[in-house]
Amino acid sequence: MDPALVPALYDALIVARLGSVGAAAKRLGKTPSAVSQQIRHLTEALGVALFERRGRGLVLTPAAEQVLPAATRLFDEAEAVFRLFGELEGTPTATLRIAASDYLAKPLLVPVLRELSAEGRAVHFEISTAHSEEALNRLEHGQVDMAIVSFAGERPGLSARVLFEQPFYWVAPARRGKKRSLRERLASGEPLIRLAPGSVGRKLLERWLEEHGVRPRSTVDVPSVSLLLAYASGGVGIGLVPALPLEKDELGGVVLERADVEPLPVKLVARAGAKPPPAAVDFIERLEREAVRQRARLEKLVIRW
Repeated sequence: MDPALVPALYDALIVARLGSVGAAAKRLGKTPSAVSQQIRHLTEALGVALFERRGRGLVLTPAAEQVLPAATRLFDEAEAVFRLFGELEGTPTATLRIAASDYLAKPLLVPVLRELSAEGRAVHFEISTAHSEEALNRLEHGQVDMAIVSFAGERPGLSARVLFEQPFYWVAPARRGKKRSLRERLASGEPLIRLAPGSVGRKLLERWLEEHGVRPRSTVDVPSVSLLLAYASGGVGIGLVPALPLEKDELGGVVLERADVEPLPVKLVARAGAKPPPAAVDFIERLEREAVRQRARLEKLVIRW
């Protein structure tokens, strides 16, 4: 291995995360030409094309995608080494980067952050909002340290802790008069509210529609679960939602119906082999305690509805 290639590899990793040379140069404090030169140097040394242009941005080639997890782990280890030096100097730093969708962050992250704040803990959090698939992609690309997501199965190179399982519900505006089934209401023209394409909730919805032969006449696409609930409680549209954000006192004017789809686990996911700093270990323990409370709440929710 040529140690001189390590800075070039880091520059390439930042370009992969941000999608452009210009954005990477700004993050690195370099000129775009200097970053481009590093990428050319690395490409020539490896003999493999690293990027291809897509629209106005850059994406990794399939070959480069295969080595991205290993490159990310390399710099995870380097970060751990410098963290140890900081602890030896008596000036430890703790920055935790977390990706989670809004409906997972509110009941799980907010209580933990409030607890840490009350104790005066010196931890810096960078929290980004993303649906589960996007959050996992950010984790794989090294853009975040952890992701709180809802999905089944496993992802290579990632390790997951299951926090709890959550069922799904149909939520719809309450209507006066003759009670009609969900299928009848959709067929009559009531809008179907859908989450973003690629999200786990959208995939579950599309699978249910196909299995039941339901073709909605009109649709409303929204970027988040909170907006889906806002539309339904405001009298517009029928949607499929996970149980976690459902609070009976906050859902006036809607009806809920348990959906016949498989419950999905909520997981805390990190890159496999990455050693978390003490602040992250403490955060994980607190998050798991909060997850126990949320699991108990969901069990009562299932009984109630």
